[in-house]
This record gives sequence, structure tokens and C-alpha cells, in this order.
Amino acid sequence: MSRFIDNQKGFLSGSQTLNSRLKRARMNISYNWLREYLKIDIDVNEAAELLTGSGLEVEKVIPFSSVEGGLQGLVIGEVLSKEKHPDADRLNCTKVNVGTGEPLDIVCGAPNVEAGQKVVVATVGTMLYPSEGEPFEIKKSKIRGQVSEGMICAEDEIGLGESHAGIMVLPSDVKVGTPASEYFKIENDFVLEIGLTPNRADAMSHIGVARDLRAVAKEIKGGYEDLKLDWPDVMGYSADLKENPIAIDVQDAEAAPRYVGLYIQGIEVKPSPTWLQNRLKAIGSRPINNVVDVTNFVLHELGQPLHAFDADKIKDSKVVVRSAKSGEKFTTLDEVERDLNDNDLMICHSTDGMCIAGVFGGLNSGVTEGTKNVFLESAYFNPVSIRKTAKRHGLSTDASFRFERGIDPETVVYAAKRAALLIQELAGGKLSVITDIYPNPIPHQKVEVKFANINRLIGQEIPKETVLSILDDLGIYVEKKNDEGLKLSVPSFKNDVTREADVIEEILRVYGYDRILGSGQLRVPLIASDKKSPEQLRNLVSDALTSQGFNEIMNNSLTKAAYMDKHFADAGKSKVDILNPLSADLNAMRQTLLFGGLESVSRNIRHQNPNCKFYEFGNLYEKKAKGKWPYSEYRSLGLFMTGRWQKERWNAAAGNATFHHIHGAVKSILNRLGINAQLQDLAATNTYAYGMEYQTKDGKLLANFGSVNSTILEAFDIEQEVFFADFNWDLVLQMSALNEFEVTELPKYPSVRRDLALLVDKAVKYGKLEELAYQTEKNLLKEVNLFDVYEGKGIPEGKRSYALSFILQDANATLNDKIIDKTMGRLQQRFEREVGAELRG
Repeated sequence: MSRFIDNQKGFLSGSQTLNSRLKRARMNISYNWLREYLKIDIDVNEAAELLTGSGLEVEKVIPFSSVEGGLQGLVIGEVLSKEKHPDADRLNCTKVNVGTGEPLDIVCGAPNVEAGQKVVVATVGTMLYPSEGEPFEIKKSKIRGQVSEGMICAEDEIGLGESHAGIMVLPSDVKVGTPASEYFKIENDFVLEIGLTPNRADAMSHIGVARDLRAVAKEIKGGYEDLKLDWPDVMGYSADLKENPIAIDVQDAEAAPRYVGLYIQGIEVKPSPTWLQNRLKAIGSRPINNVVDVTNFVLHELGQPLHAFDADKIKDSKVVVRSAKSGEKFTTLDEVERDLNDNDLMICHSTDGMCIAGVFGGLNSGVTEGTKNVFLESAYFNPVSIRKTAKRHGLSTDASFRFERGIDPETVVYAAKRAALLIQELAGGKLSVITDIYPNPIPHQKVEVKFANINRLIGQEIPKETVLSILDDLGIYVEKKNDEGLKLSVPSFKNDVTREADVIEEILRVYGYDRILGSGQLRVPLIASDKKSPEQLRNLVSDALTSQGFNEIMNNSLTKAAYMDKHFADAGKSKVDILNPLSADLNAMRQTLLFGGLESVSRNIRHQNPNCKFYEFGNLYEKKAKGKWPYSEYRSLGLFMTGRWQKERWNAAAGNATFHHIHGAVKSILNRLGINAQLQDLAATNTYAYGMEYQTKDGKLLANFGSVNSTILEAFDIEQEVFFADFNWDLVLQMSALNEFEVTELPKYPSVRRDLALLVDKAVKYGKLEELAYQTEKNLLKEVNLFDVYEGKGIPEGKRSYALSFILQDANATLNDKIIDKTMGRLQQRFEREVGAELRG
């Protein structure tokens, strides 16, 4: 097995602080394998950048060797002499020529070492990766007093086999100094780890990725106008058997719209050749035998799942494709007995099941070492049926992953021929005619596209010739063309392209998103009004938060229903459940930004980044009790703070984030947007351990904020305090008064600030304290701020501490200590008298 090592100089994508819960599937693509279909000579990192720009995000580029370590540092040497070790009976002192000038002194314990042999030598500094055990480095050393400058290797010591009976002895004609990697034909490769979104079913294979790379290379790189996509040749398929001895009965054509089968007689099951094993190992698939390996190879080559049955185990030589019977039992390949229902599609022989169609094989129907005859299945199954079955049984396989997203029904026969020819090449055998059951062919999607709409949606004019070239490279056929637009026939492998906007998106991703900037500015219509648009206000707030050290995060609108059921029940809102969720983690629409943000915080803490300041704009959803359309959608802004509130600096302390800091962030946003709001205590809620809220004058909630309840944090394995703020962004946009401001003369006399820390009953709200303050001093008191709320150690049960600041200013004179002390005394007395406040020491 080869070790996957991140290439630190390779292409990397993504941000440490961004956390997307969109379920991207990780798909491995071998660059060497891909270039068998596309003769392109660009660097792997450049290829990764082109693919990412086209929408296939390459998350990592990983070096791969067919033998772990790639035999780096190992060379072919010749043993010049051998003498017994003076102080050890089982050791020999040798001199070995490795082609570098002076022979190396090497102490060897192998019983078969002799002068004149050609051997594999590990020089000093070489890292060895043995078949068993941990890697180790060869160092210059003394063994029983004799210098040893390397190691003569056995096959198990360098990962080429299991034998440790003696050193490897090579043919005498091997040239001294030849790198071992060259002699043993070690294949070095790069693996592209692609984060594949659910809609890109067309890219679930090496051919699919090669198709995209060809299109973007031709459009963006230049010099590749004649680049062709070389499909494997299946024209050589010839039926030796004029009949298929296996009869096929498709009883559920809706769940199995197309089913293809063929018979291969007289095969020999054995290990796959090195080239095939290397291809599968590179993408993380374990080689099994030549027949099974071919089906896996074609799956990753073309994106078409296949299944090979031992034909002699098919009772009555009949394959039946039917729905399972409710309560039927079936034991899968993992030796688990599963309860089926009538929604599960099964591949059966005349009496019993052999395979859960498109999902998982059975225990007793697969190919083994004793298999002589094979029935090869290639099919197009209904994506919804497969997705439901896989989810119900908790199974996720390479086959179900592709079937449930929708494969190309027109590749089914081609893939069967490709696999059959490979099996015949590697295992022998005679091929039968192909049985193809396809009663209702799936038509190509027809889409009309206007050139004007292409330019309007992209924001820049794209030459018509370029549009036609891109469509041709993507396999989209132009049925009709005129000056206004095109009538297109979309190929069956692009099942996500159904509308004009989809076609335009295809054109844009190949043309290049970076190229739509033209002269450096996006062409957007000017806003005639002075009033800022929602997008401008959002950008304004984003810039302000970024300047305060916040990072923007983007999470999926789908989330766990369990989050809301357990922690959000007090909100009094009904969640929107997903009818056919992809997983239990994505089975409801979110009602708050809190849970996605906490997942981001938790992930960063686990990756040793405990100091987080995040913000997220996102839509929230809820189900209403009544109405023609029982669902509502609204916008929200969430802020998250935890750990240190700023980076360490030599001239400033970097303390932990507090209630004061989250309050300051909330207030800065409201002030920036010109919103005058009233600060109130927050009603009891499961979300916060303690918190506050800002309301409009008529009592509408603008934002709430506080310290997240520890019971919620525990669900995300967070052990440090997290502060959260939740804005009703729709209401914030309505209340924004950036264009309405009051101009006053700058004050001539300075203001002063005084603070009070008041201990009050929990029932006393901050709003009451603020109201009493302004009633007590109407002339000098300009501003009251809450900068800390505390409950806990040192505070009596049932009490809470508010830390308030008071800004005093006289427009006509400088305030002196006597007036200030008198004013603060009156405020303190009012608080004591009205709400029973006590001054904290």
C-alpha cells in the first residue's frame, strides 16, 4: 500500500476559517490515468487550477507512488568482495560499487550475499518503507566495530514483497548505479482530490473530468485547439457465443429503465496485472482480482457501475429484476442480514435475491477464485429509487453514489463492452451477444438559448463563435442556429442542464469567471437613488466587521433537525423538514444561524484555532400553521466570538472575548446603519446563558446577543465560552437610516465618563436602569452604556451585576468634580430606591 502525503507545494484550495456543510463528495482522480484520455502536458497544479476555475474544486494534490516511498535513494550495486566479520559469526563485511566512485563498506547479515552479485543498495540518508513495520532511515554506523555505509536490501525491507529469506539478487546484466525506481518501473503519480457537488454527475469519472479539463484548457490556456478526448475503443467486441445463456426478466421497468447483461464463458480468476493494480491503488481502491478490478476500473473510468456475478450460481440461468417483497430477508456482502421492503429493487435468480440493485452485492453471488463463467451487469437505475434504498439501509457505495445522482443511460452498453473486452484480455473467455432491455429510451433535453440572455446574465458580451466552441467541447449539440439564439439538444450525461440559465452557467464556467471582469469593473446598472441597496448595506456591514477582525463563514441552509428539536423548541416556530434528505445531517431547513456557526467554531478549535470571530449572512426558514403557502423565508446576520478578542501585541493585552465585546460589535453595526434602538434585557431562552436585545420603538426585535448556553456548547464539544449575536436582517434593512442624519455643532466643552457596577435582582431589566438614569438627569446625561453583565462566583443567588458607563457633558461650561459627584450620587440613590440596587465594591 502506498502512503498518501499532502504535497505542501501542491495546489490547495479553501480557507481555514470557512466551513461549508454542503455535502461535497471526495473523488480521487489519478493524473496519469486522466492523461491516458487527454494528451495534455501541463503541470498538475496548473491542471488543478483550471479544474477549480471550471467548478470542479480540487481540494488537494497528493503525490502517489506504486510502492511506498517510491524507492527513492535506492540504487543498483555490485558486491565487489565479501569477508567474514571479525567479531560476529553471522555477519559479513562487503565492499559494494554503486557507481559513485569509491566502493561503500556495508555490513550485511544475509546468508546469500556473495561477491559478484548485483543487488539493491540503500545509501546513507535513504528512508525505507518495509512491507511491515514503521519506516526507518539508513544512517552511517558501526556494527560490532565495523563501519557500515548503507544496506543491501531484501524485498520485504523495501516494500516489494514479503520474503526475508535473503537479499534480492538481480540479473548480472543490470547496470550499476541504475536507480531502483527505474529498474523496478515504479510509477509516480499525482492524485487530485476533488470536492464534487451533487449536481455534477457528469464529472464522476476520469473521462468526465478529462472532458472538462479539455474544454477549459482549449478556452483559457490557448495552444490546445486540436486537443482530443481519446475514448477507449470497443469496436473490437465480437460475440463468440451467438446466444446469451442467461435469460433476463425486468419486472420493474420504472426502477430499472435500462438493463444490459452479457455472458463470459471460461475465464481464469487471478490477480490483476501491475498497471491495473496501480490505477486502483492510486485512487484508494483495493485490488481484489482481475474480474472485480475491471468492474471497478470501468466505474472510475466512465462513471458506469457494473456488477459481475458468478454465472454458475444463477439458479435456472435466469436473472429477474424485481421489487423486494415486504419482510424479505437478504444477506449482503458484509455478512449483514437486512430486512427489505417493497421499495427496494433486487437482482435475483429464479427464486432468491443476489444483489440489492445499484447498492450492494450479496454474500453468495459474487466472483471468487473458483469462478469460471461470469454474468456481467450494466444498468441504468432510477436515481430516486437507489437513493431511498441506500439511505434506508445506511449504505453508501461507489455504485450507489453514482446511481443516485444519475448516470448516463447511453453509456450502459458501451461500458459493458469496455469491461467485457478487458476481462477477456486479462482472464480469457468467450463473449456472448449482449442483451439490452430499454423499452422507453430517455429523450435528450431540448433547451433554447438567446445570445442576448447569455450576455445579459454574464454581464459581458461573449463572441458567438466562442459560445459555439464551448458548447461543442461540452458535448451539447446545436440543432438550430439563427441570429437571435440557439436550439440545443443536451446530452444525457448532463442531467442537471434543463434550462436556459443552466446552459449559460455551463458556458460561463468554461469561459472563466475571472474573465468576466473585462476592463477591471463589472458592468452593473447604476442606482439612481441615493438610498443604498440591500447589497450595498450588506457590503458596508461586511467591510466594517472585517475591519474589526471578523471572518465571514458560509454554511449550508440544510441542517440537522435534531438541533432544532433539542435546543430551539422554545422559539415557538415549526421547522421545515426535507422529504427525501441526502443524510440525517441535512434533513431540515435551518431556523437559526447558531448551529452552523457553532460547527465552524468547533472545527476551528479542533484544528488548534481557538480564537474565532465569525459573521454570516444567511436565509432562515420556518413553517407556518396556516396559509396557502405554509412556508416563510427571511434573512439573518449572525456574529460569533470566542477565545481572545484580538491578536497578541507587544503594547496591548489580548484578553478573552467578553459580553462587552459582542455588545460593542452589535452596537457598532446599528450605529453604522444609523439605527436608533432600545437596549432591553432578554427574556428567558434556551439559547443564551445571559443576554440582551435591541428593539425598535414599537417593540420589534432587531437583534439579540449574549453568551451561548453551556448545554448547547456541549453538543458541539466546545468547552470555552462563545458569544453569539442574531440580527433580524430584513428589519435592519427597513430601519436603516444612512441617508437621514442630524448635524450639530461640535461641543466646546469636554465630556466625562463615570462607571457604576450595580448588583440587582435578576428580575430587574437593564432597560429599567437606563430609563431611571435619563429621568434622574435630563440635562447633563448624554449617554448610558452597558459594558458588562455578570452572574456566577461572588454574586449572591438570584442577583446579577450590571456595569454601566455614564457620559456627562455641559454644553455651556466645563464640569467640575462637585457637579459630577453630585449627579452620580443622585443616580446611585435613585437606583437604590427604585430597584434596590447595591453598589459593588
